[in-house]
Amino acid sequence: EVQLVESGGGLVQAGGSLSLSCAASGLTLDDYAIGWFRQPPGKEREGISCIRSGDGGIYYSDLVKGRFTISSDNAKNVVYLQMNSLKPEDTAVYYCAAFLRSNSHPCRYSDYDRWFRSMDYWGKGTLVTVSS
Repeated sequence: EVQLVESGGGLVQAGGSLSLSCAASGLTLDDYAIGWFRQPPGKEREGISCIRSGDGGIYYSDLVKGRFTISSDNAKNVVYLQMNSLKPEDTAVYYCAAFLRSNSHPCRYSDYDRWFRSMDYWGKGTLVTVSS
């Protein structure tokens, strides 16, 4: 059984940092691209970052570029999201998701809807609250 478990969420003041983890079991990161998505209160889920080991590279949305850093430890089967300079608008439930992806392809589809629909597995999410 495949499981993705997010951890590391919590309450932080604006300007602070949090580090999220996505622990995968039942699959190997060598075969999958991992994406981080978030869903702010009352809004739709949005994709903010992804990673695919090999040549798949890394992606950041403009919303988080320069503030968030994604990384993976394939030996531990864990993907991390380091979040710095947090803003109140970063408040959301953060999800990691995985889809089977060749390492010669980017970690996401350029079309967001196609990327979102391509996810094979989702975690249950972790809440990040940034106070002003």
